Amino acid sequence: MIPLLKERRTIRQYLDKDIDNRLLNDLLETAFRAPTTGNMQVYSVVVTRDPANKEKLAPAHFNQPSVTQAPVVLTFCADFNRFNKWCEQNRAQPGYANFQSFVTAAIDALLVAQQFCTAAEVSGLGCCYLGTTTYNAPQIAEALQLPKFVIPITTLTVGYPANTPAQVDRLPLEAIVHQEQYRDYTPDTIARLYAEKESLPENKKFVAENNKETLAQVFTDIRYTRENNELFSKIFLDFIIKQGFCMPY
Repeated sequence: MIPLLKERRTIRQYLDKDIDNRLLNDLLETAFRAPTTGNMQVYSVVVTRDPANKEKLAPAHFNQPSVTQAPVVLTFCADFNRFNKWCEQNRAQPGYANFQSFVTAAIDALLVAQQFCTAAEVSGLGCCYLGTTTYNAPQIAEALQLPKFVIPITTLTVGYPANTPAQVDRLPLEAIVHQEQYRDYTPDTIARLYAEKESLPENKKFVAENNKETLAQVFTDIRYTRENNELFSKIFLDFIIKQGFCMPY
């Protein structure tokens, strides 16, 4: 398993081959064995197979081709709707319309998503996470008819790989692991830890194509700008509140 997991890569192009429903359900059941806070399972998964429904989702994901090309699109949601209703039907007063509960449900949803991804890849499928889910949560919620207390957290496109893309780079172990206590980074350490990443031909190409001086500027000025982060933060926070979760200010 460890060598297999070390070789994992994101798959964005898929064969024109459907996923058997029995396999999909088996993978979902496997995913639902992931850890969950208090065994509440405050998450839901919306399975999208119908081409017309995938077309409805595509604009919210900036029309990434994998949304319409993948045989299956899975939207993993933080979901206190079901648990709240269970409590109310059993003479228990739920107190989950708050920030802590939203975070709990979001973590649960992500744990399930990653366990599904691992199980799917072990089974010969390929997956791609779509980070756009939280950017355009209101549109996704409308397309999927999500009720109050249900928030889309992440999306996976799933299918049989059409190719084997190269793995993307990762920082070295020492960049991420802190023994016993967090040790902050000096300028020299930062330069050393990012040196290999910055020297890769594909990353140098990003810098040149975007007319930037450094790879860091590609991230701050092009890919994940302050303006976009602030815009999508407001959209997502407003939507979370609209769905019933009170956020502290």
